[in-house]
Amino acid sequence: MQDVLSAFLISFGVIFVAELGDKSQLMALTFATRYKTWPVLLGITIATSVVHLVSVAVGHGLGATIPTGWIALAAAVAFLGFGAWTLKGDSLSEDEQDKVNRKARSAVVAASVAFFLAELGDKTMLATITLATQHGWFGVWLGSTLGMVAADALAIVVGRQLGQRLPERTIRYGAAVLFVAFGVVLLLDAIGQLTGRGAWEVVSEALNHHLAAWLTVGLGIVACVLVGVGRRWARAGTRRSPMRSGLGSPAWWSKVLFGVALLLGLVAPLLVAFDVIEPIALFSSPGWVVVGVGLVLLGVAVVLASLVQMGTARRRGQSLALTSSGFYARVRNPAFTGMVVATAGGLVMAPTMLGVLATLLIVVAVQIQARAVREPGLSEALGEEYAAYLSRTGRFLPRLRTPQPERRPGLPADDGERVG
Repeated sequence: MQDVLSAFLISFGVIFVAELGDKSQLMALTFATRYKTWPVLLGITIATSVVHLVSVAVGHGLGATIPTGWIALAAAVAFLGFGAWTLKGDSLSEDEQDKVNRKARSAVVAASVAFFLAELGDKTMLATITLATQHGWFGVWLGSTLGMVAADALAIVVGRQLGQRLPERTIRYGAAVLFVAFGVVLLLDAIGQLTGRGAWEVVSEALNHHLAAWLTVGLGIVACVLVGVGRRWARAGTRRSPMRSGLGSPAWWSKVLFGVALLLGLVAPLLVAFDVIEPIALFSSPGWVVVGVGLVLLGVAVVLASLVQMGTARRRGQSLALTSSGFYARVRNPAFTGMVVATAGGLVMAPTMLGVLATLLIVVAVQIQARAVREPGLSEALGEEYAAYLSRTGRFLPRLRTPQPERRPGLPADDGERVG
């Protein structure tokens, strides 16, 4: 009984998360605009019961013939794929929209047929198959069926109440993160089953300083390519700044320092990989490598998000100094912040004195670029508009408090606060 309950709870949670932002929720909401809620939910329940019964039969058959360690590994890969699939988002095809709009003699029959066809081969069916290889078939079938019905019922009820105000993107991202988390947990479980040892013990043994160094180089090259492509896209069609960039100018020095830091940041882990130099022992444990990977990914994500916002604003003819959303609403140079974080992550992954020097050079370069190149140039070009932007934003991190302008004598408090 306990195994059935465990399978039920796990399957319910996984499939409920899988349905958040899925096309099934869109279909449920659309059906509910034409028919009463209860017949639609009954049709969804019938279709889901049949599809998931087939899924658990397939999954249970696989579980009886394949070693559980390999099944867990395949399940981990599947859930990581589900995370990417969910992040991509879902929409109704024209054929599925036609099924929703087509009049039927019965809402139950219409919903059952439409959902049965839509769920065949969908990620929730694949997720149910995966779960059935790990747990008892009855608990998985019951949990996955009710999980999907609950998610679709939530879409109908909440969607009717809140309409377009639902944060669809946030829900989709949250569901993707949970799928990735399930995948990581399954991956660790698979490693333990296949090796007969603890997952962290195996990871610690494999993640030596050679592998960490090569991983640093690989992530660094990928990051440089992504940022280079993003930078070109963000600046496409824009005019070159009239600021002086000749030999010895602040712009020239910042470019040189950026180049040297990039070179050192890639050379240092290569030297570690080939045993030319040894990493700093204090930061050479596998735990620090994991932290470093997280910092690199976070830094690159901030840089790319900043470039996307910059390019989007420029294509709309907007000034980043006027934006009220995104990084630029609180920080003037978020891309530089991301660069420093990513470089520091590379240093933590492969800690060397050359890496320390590369991080310091990046910090100096972004300071020169921000203080002596970008901000003076924008102040000259935008005048008071940019001065107001400077007062309400931080250079590399958000301000903890926005300074209030000084109140002029003789004016009421409200008038004084509106000055500037």
